[in-house]
Order: sequence, then C-alpha cells, then structure tokens
Amino acid sequence: MFDYLMKSLIKAKAQPIGLDVGHSVIKMIQLSRQEQTICVEAAEAESLDRTLEPGSDKWRQQVVDVVRLLYQRGGFRGHDVVSCLPGDMLKIKSLRLDADWAETAEETMRTEAARRFGLDAQRDEIRYMVAGKAYQGEEIKSEVIFFGIRQEQLSRHIELIGQAGLIPVSLDTVPCALFRCFKTTLRRREDRDLVSVFVDLGSQFTTVIIGRGQEIAFVKQIPIAGDELNKQVSTRLGISIEEAIAVRDRLRNAEAEPIDAETKRAVVDAMSGSIENLAHEISLCFRYYAVTFRGQRPAEAVFAGGEAYELALMDALRSQLGVAIRVAEPLRGFDLTHTNFNRRPNPQMCEWAIAVGLAMKGLELDETKQGRNEQRQEVAV
Repeated sequence: MFDYLMKSLIKAKAQPIGLDVGHSVIKMIQLSRQEQTICVEAAEAESLDRTLEPGSDKWRQQVVDVVRLLYQRGGFRGHDVVSCLPGDMLKIKSLRLDADWAETAEETMRTEAARRFGLDAQRDEIRYMVAGKAYQGEEIKSEVIFFGIRQEQLSRHIELIGQAGLIPVSLDTVPCALFRCFKTTLRRREDRDLVSVFVDLGSQFTTVIIGRGQEIAFVKQIPIAGDELNKQVSTRLGISIEEAIAVRDRLRNAEAEPIDAETKRAVVDAMSGSIENLAHEISLCFRYYAVTFRGQRPAEAVFAGGEAYELALMDALRSQLGVAIRVAEPLRGFDLTHTNFNRRPNPQMCEWAIAVGLAMKGLELDETKQGRNEQRQEVAV
C-alpha cells in the first residue's frame, strides 16, 4: 500500500519544464515518463517580434510576457525549468592538452581557457567536458571542450527567467541539449562506437555536434544561420527583412500560396553563397574529427531547427557534404495525446529538438532526486 501511494505521488509530481528562449521563437515543453513511454504533458510556442534587438529592455519584457502567456495557455504545472544559455552569450573552445591535464584542471580553466575566451578567470563562469583522446602526430593528447560565459550575462539570463515567475533548477547549452534529445537512440551495444552528427540550424548560429556512442566528441558554433539567409534574400529582392521571412516561409510551406518561378529562383540564388559557405564549414568539422580522433567519417547528418525545413538549403547541403541527410524527429515515439500539436505543415517537428533535450534533462534531474530519496527511505526502514 505504501509503495502504491509513493508511485502515485511521484507520477502526479510535475517535472521541470524545458524552456528554449530563442531570438525569434520561445518554446516550452513538459514531459513525464510512464514506465517506458515518454509523454508530452504540455507544449507551447510563440514567435517574437523580430524588429526588437535581442537583449534590449523591450525584447526582455516581451520574453517575460510571452513566457507567462505560454505557461497559462499550455496548462503547465510547477515552476521549475531547465533553460538554455543563449548561443550569442556562450563561448565554446576545444583545447588539446597533455594527457595528465586533469591534475591541473582548475588551473587550466582559470588561466588558459579564460585567456582564450577573453573572460575574467576569477569572476566569470567556465565549465568543461572531456571529448576523448586526440592524436597530434604520434603523440596522444586529451581533447577538452570548454564552455564560458560572462557572469553579468549569466545573471541577466537567470533574472529574466525569475521575472517570468519561473525557477531555473538547471542551465544547459545548445550542444548538450541537442545531443541529449537524440542519444537515447544510441544505447545498443553496436552503437558504442557509432559516429553521429547532429546540426541545429538556428537563427543566429548553426551548431554542429559530433558524437561517438553516447559521448560528445566535437562541438562548433558557425555564425551562418537563418538571419544571414533572410538578409541575403532581403538585399537581393529589395524588400524588408520581415517580407523576406514571409517569402521564405511561403516557399517551404506546401499549404501556402505558391510563389512564381522567377521569385523562387531569385530567393535560392540569394542564399546560395551563404549555403556554400555553411556546407564548407560543416565539412571542415567532419575533417577535424577524422584527423583528431582518427575515427570513421560519419555516414549521416541529422538536422534540427526551424531552418531545416528550407528545401533549397537541405538540397545544397546534401550535394556538397557527401553524406546522407535527414530532418530530425525529436518527438518520434512520444505520447502526444495530451497536446494539440499542429503537425500538418511540419510533421517532423524538428524545431522542438532543443526544448525536448532541456525537458529530458529535467526528467533526469527528477529521477536522480527520486533515486536518492528512495535510498534514504531504505536506510530509514
């Protein structure tokens, strides 16, 4: 009887909400785990006014208002959230260090990493993850990925969440959230050495993650993304940014009013230079991984983010990268019966990958806490 009541209470407890505050869209999603099935309990998204400067007072007030609106509209429970640090605030750098670097890890973070980032070693926040053993000629080194952010930027982000009436129980990064979203599919024994590539096509950055098994081996942020494509279209057609966004939305929406062939060709031509540059940068990531870790070249790349619906972009990447490309399906296999997702225009729902990864971290945090509580109960008994 006691076990039944405990399970009922745990099931009723609200899990932390995944909060993805982008520069153009805010997404919130709340998950629960029912035995082996992950259920979406609530999910909402809303676009932001693109004319506002990200980080400005007006933009921040808009974010607070939209988060409050989504919370009420979606019927979310609890106020704990896992949030993502904005890509333009976060600094990412891989360093190749001596094999025994762990003995001086703290000193390395406070000196070398801080110097590379241009951060204050005593005040700002720096974290790291070990990517694996890297080859430098015949010498074996440790490849370590460092993440850094200025303290005042971190404080403002936390303050923004608090102003919306929510409590940040954990902060994450885009690469970690994206990889977490998909690593549950890499649990088989034969996946232990599998090289996987996940790419988030955002508004300001394209983030490339290369993983080996269930571990991240490489991360890079490329400053070529949706905003640059919008500017290229705007300049070529002589229209505003808002009109360029609308034209591109019509091109990738089969249900929208069709665009004449000449305009379509002009849009594709306008984006071609940036697309070629992006494909080149991603191919360099593949090359770096192969040389550094002497691992096999990935056979497939999975693309997430709203820009992954751009057919011209995906076709160009497919032809230039030389690997199979597919659009991510982060909610595949999830129970969506409690939500009202409109899947008609974008059935893959790849734009939800980051938010899902954040919410899954919330599940992990709660399950870890639950396990500790059960251990305490056993000790007490």
